[in-house]
Amino acid sequence: MEPFVMTTTPTVEGRPISQYLGIVTGEAIVGANVFKDLFAGIRDIVGGRSGAYEEELERARTIAMEECRQAAIRRGANGVVGVDLDYEVIGAQGSMLMVAVSGTAVRLTG
Repeated sequence: MEPFVMTTTPTVEGRPISQYLGIVTGEAIVGANVFKDLFAGIRDIVGGRSGAYEEELERARTIAMEECRQAAIRRGANGVVGVDLDYEVIGAQGSMLMVAVSGTAVRLTG
């Protein structure tokens, strides 16, 4: 099975694009647990990193990237170029995090 490529660049070195298959996207919205918020606030006060938020951000990014990859595969692609990741805090009092991924599905040769 050939490897699937996702890149922020417009091309993949050594792999010419034989076909452009359209824009694909993936989104993930995750809620922040109230206890994680409390402990994150305490860490911020003492200058530490918020592991709880970092884990949620990583989880949302992974979900959105996989949705984008699956959308590309459904179009017959073996890659996505020009990947863009956007992050947004939404919901009442910023209680949710949205990660959106978009790019162009392509068929790579080589």
